[in-house]
Amino acid sequence: MKLRIGLPKGSLQDSTFRLLSRAGYRISMEPRSYYPSIDDAEMEAVMMRAQEIPRYVGDGGLDAGISGRDWVLENRARVITVCDLVYSKGSFAPARWVVAVEATGPIQKVKDLEGKRIATELVEVTREFLAKAGVKAEVEYSWGATEVKVPDLADAIVELTETGASLRAHNLRPLETVLETYPQLIANPASWQQEWKRKKLEHLALLLQGALLAEEKVGLKMNVARKNLAAVLALLPALRQPTVSPLAEEGWVAVETVLEEKVARELVLKLREAGAEGIIEYPLNKVIP
Repeated sequence: MKLRIGLPKGSLQDSTFRLLSRAGYRISMEPRSYYPSIDDAEMEAVMMRAQEIPRYVGDGGLDAGISGRDWVLENRARVITVCDLVYSKGSFAPARWVVAVEATGPIQKVKDLEGKRIATELVEVTREFLAKAGVKAEVEYSWGATEVKVPDLADAIVELTETGASLRAHNLRPLETVLETYPQLIANPASWQQEWKRKKLEHLALLLQGALLAEEKVGLKMNVARKNLAAVLALLPALRQPTVSPLAEEGWVAVETVLEEKVARELVLKLREAGAEGIIEYPLNKVIP
């Protein structure tokens, strides 16, 4: 039994490999190869462009894949969404497809795109967006370098952005968000109906979501005298409640908790002042809720 899964090649490749590694999978790939090795005998992976993965998952060429919500919608792919995986090339936040126009140009709102030319890779989703806005415009496919086409070759573009830096660098400004997108673990409907493959995918989803949940969290351990325990616990957030365990030395306990990394750095001094000793901060691979 093999689960054949498509992994995104290109901008999402490195972040996807890191996520799989934190989820517990060891992946290696030879240069120029499209078939990475996974230390799971029940999984077989193939690298391909994220734009194509939903189509191959939908028609059964792949049992499952990781691709963007944008490409699932663009391909009108008939797939099962197993789970959302909110990460992008450089962060753990959704990316956005935006309508962008010349920064100092006359176009101020979507209605101003009536009769204009728009270049984008996301053609079908853009046409649907314009139709809902009651705007008729020419939407053409862009093979790349989309930002350079405004204003000489197109009146506007619909482009993917995380920070907006590339748009600003090309003297463009976002007009409106067309779609918010993030990777998804998707499955072929027929494969999903097979109990073994469905359980395999549910297990994979649990591990991937646990790895994402752990990305911005850390664990904290500390020793606390019982007389200071109430003051220390009052400072600590936790998924449930901090774990408190007695130590061999009478009158002392060990306290352990999970919290946001940015919260931990602010708390350490306060915990020390409240009586905590031997404070240890450690990274997490997965947090399974």
